[in-house]
Amino acid sequence: MNEENYLLNNKVFLMGSVESEPVFSHTLYGEGFYEFTLKVPRLSEQNDMIPVTVSERLITDGLKIGQRVALNGQFRSYNKLVEGKSKLMLTVFVRDFVEDCAPDVNPNIVELSGYICKPPVYRTTPFSREICDVLLAVNRAYNKSDYIPCIAWGRNARFVRAIEVGQKLRVAGRIQSRQYNKKLSEEIVETRTAYELSVSKVTLERDDATAATDATQMQSVE
Repeated sequence: MNEENYLLNNKVFLMGSVESEPVFSHTLYGEGFYEFTLKVPRLSEQNDMIPVTVSERLITDGLKIGQRVALNGQFRSYNKLVEGKSKLMLTVFVRDFVEDCAPDVNPNIVELSGYICKPPVYRTTPFSREICDVLLAVNRAYNKSDYIPCIAWGRNARFVRAIEVGQKLRVAGRIQSRQYNKKLSEEIVETRTAYELSVSKVTLERDDATAATDATQMQSVE
């Protein structure tokens, strides 16, 4: 697969305001990378706080808290050693900044094409809302893959719950952040943040790209 196809596997557009100052993360092949948090609005007037990784070459003028930015990138994962355990970390890797768009443009658009790499987990909430968790392996260059947790709702949840490991899917939706409480001991409860792709559309794909079957599309979840 050529580089262009890898780029089509994983496309992100975000528009929001800088929530935190860029902090140095790491150096790769002599190029420095920084991390910051982007505040992206939802239709519900809430916000998603999304981690972003950017090359020093793209922020020569700096980034200030409150500054509005729009970017194209990819939703990526990496493993980080935390308290002696490997933890899956998620970030949006910036490919380029673009001109700020009109306020009515969707500020959070993601399209991924990848393979189910764990059996989907289907469940219902106490209010009978159907949810299905899917882990998608999205290939990128140099024989690497990003492992992206996705969450489907309603009819989409019913559709993906029966799909087998190894099946290729194309999903569209938005990146969402949510807080949860992690009980560390009887006395200590820690608030953490999880990131995932909230699925609004899912398409069953064939590797040969000769055909695809569209699944049902749910209404926007806010």
